[in-house]
Amino acid sequence: MLGCIKSSFKHSSRRYATLSSSAHPLAYDVCVIGGGHAGCEAAAGAARTGARTLLLTQNPNTIGELSCNPSMGGVGKGTLMREVDALDGLCARVTDAAGIQFHMLNRSRGAAVWSPRAQVDRKLYKKHMQDALSWYPNLDIHAGSVFDLVLGPSPLSPDCSRPEVRGVKLDSGEVITCSQVVICTGTFLSGEIHIGMKRFPAGRMGEAPSVGLSASLNAAGFRLGRLQTGTPARLAKDSIDFSSLEVQEGDKDPMPFSFMHDTVANAANQVACYKTTTTPATHDIIRANIDRCVHIQETKKGPRYCPSLEAKVMRFPQKSSHIVWLEPEGYDSDLIYPNGLSCSMPEDVQEILYRSVPGLENVKVVRPAYGVEYDHVDARELGRKLRPGLFLAGQINGTTGYEEAAGQGVVAGINAGLAALHRPPLVISRADGFIGVMIDDLIVKGAEEPYRMFTSRSEYRMTLRSDNADLRLTEKGRALGAVSDARWNRFKSTRAEIARVTELLRSCVLSPQQWQRHGFDRKLDGAMRSAFEMLRHQNVAIEALTAVLPELKSVHPHILTRVQTDAVYRSHLRRQEADLRLFMEDETLALDPQLDYNTVQGLSSEVRERLSKVRPTSIGAAKRMEGMTPSSMIYLLRHARRTNAIKRGPELAQETLEV
Repeated sequence: MLGCIKSSFKHSSRRYATLSSSAHPLAYDVCVIGGGHAGCEAAAGAARTGARTLLLTQNPNTIGELSCNPSMGGVGKGTLMREVDALDGLCARVTDAAGIQFHMLNRSRGAAVWSPRAQVDRKLYKKHMQDALSWYPNLDIHAGSVFDLVLGPSPLSPDCSRPEVRGVKLDSGEVITCSQVVICTGTFLSGEIHIGMKRFPAGRMGEAPSVGLSASLNAAGFRLGRLQTGTPARLAKDSIDFSSLEVQEGDKDPMPFSFMHDTVANAANQVACYKTTTTPATHDIIRANIDRCVHIQETKKGPRYCPSLEAKVMRFPQKSSHIVWLEPEGYDSDLIYPNGLSCSMPEDVQEILYRSVPGLENVKVVRPAYGVEYDHVDARELGRKLRPGLFLAGQINGTTGYEEAAGQGVVAGINAGLAALHRPPLVISRADGFIGVMIDDLIVKGAEEPYRMFTSRSEYRMTLRSDNADLRLTEKGRALGAVSDARWNRFKSTRAEIARVTELLRSCVLSPQQWQRHGFDRKLDGAMRSAFEMLRHQNVAIEALTAVLPELKSVHPHILTRVQTDAVYRSHLRRQEADLRLFMEDETLALDPQLDYNTVQGLSSEVRERLSKVRPTSIGAAKRMEGMTPSSMIYLLRHARRTNAIKRGPELAQETLEV
């Protein structure tokens, strides 16, 4: 996620740290603050561009920590991870190494909504992520808590009305210079934990929050808000009766998250998860103690799509039960994560509450559930092109989830590195990927509640599938110098093999009678069909074509699956390509970020106010704004066409005016 300070600095009366001529000798191109999922991807992304990068975190031993659920991926989220991987990010490769159960969600439906998901071993995930970062070229890791931003005069604004980032100041007083800062503080930004009526400062249980940065951002003119999330208790595995619960096993042939892998490390050693549900007694306990829960009494917004148990009971009073998944935390862990039982009830209530759930009648609570409240920036104040040197990624922008954080982190990190090296930025539009959808949603609509990615948020989900993220994004990342040689060589090999197999299938053209002789039920309509066209029929699997094309037997199953998916969606994609062309026409019709909307005739005062606040960079982004009326779009479209035409020449501008 890219964030822009813009001219808001000049409205601040707060004095920032400044860089003296005797500054500390530590100097970097990019400083990344925070070692969570956004910070890990941002640090690696910036380093891949060639920028000298520093990852700053309060405790390097917690880098890559899974703060909440021991899983990665899921509906929409799995596609985000594949896109991060396509840009040479880390989380997919680490998940393949640390996963202990793999499952492709929605496999019974179309490939457009297939979503890879994995249970992961917490210790293994953290270990593999730290190992990956510890040897990463151009990257250093330093323990420290950032207290303030260091600003200096911009060459474009010597009067200091628009100072630019020059570094960061730690709470120790140490100053580290850099031209770009990526803030990835997660729930640590003025974080506060809630258990019952108790509240105390922390970003995660047992870890101090980041306080100074909130003041820096607020003084810089950013509008800060408060959001809530939470995590369930951790339960002793040996106190749970699994015998009566529904078992969920992993896929027999797991599909790796990373395009760099043909298999996953623990395919032959997967663990089971178990399904149970809450009961009416569970809900009665919640209702009886709701007044003892400060987290619920507060007016801050919590996640709609991963809500606390209190929120589910109050929001859906007609439901007598809610699904709970009991998930192992690792191979050598004695803990179970009860997914679906997040709450912030008093500790004396929690054990009673959990014991009302089937299978948990004698459960022991090892660590209590808690809620956490933290600062976030209104993402509508952010821009796609970061100036003057400040980037934000992750929960600070109002999102929830590891995968959403990783998606923002990889883009922010790459763009911070590119900005430090004075190279053009990486821009991912809604037509390019789920990452682009997420960034656009946040910038245009903001986040009134923690934002979570779903396939349904994308208008082009038949094109933006989890299986083709590399074909969509790897070449784009390589062109900007953010994709390694190893990734690029693997991508070229995969792309060539897909093209070879596709051409092989297209070159095999048979009559209906010939297809029938090979055992395929085809109408005798006289139409010649290629093997590629045959794959569009629901009852034809690509493996069945080996009788016609024996060469397919030597092709990797993952390549066969991708080719079949392309064949199935080919006719749909042709229709969607027309929508994409219209979308790109709107996206390429630029709006000046500094446009004075008072000069655009015909706009209502309300629309002018919204446009001035969001400052969309294209007609497409303006269309997606809340409160945008059709008549206002006509006036804005006329203005955009006229101003864009003037830039291209006076004659074209006159033609536009006449039209």
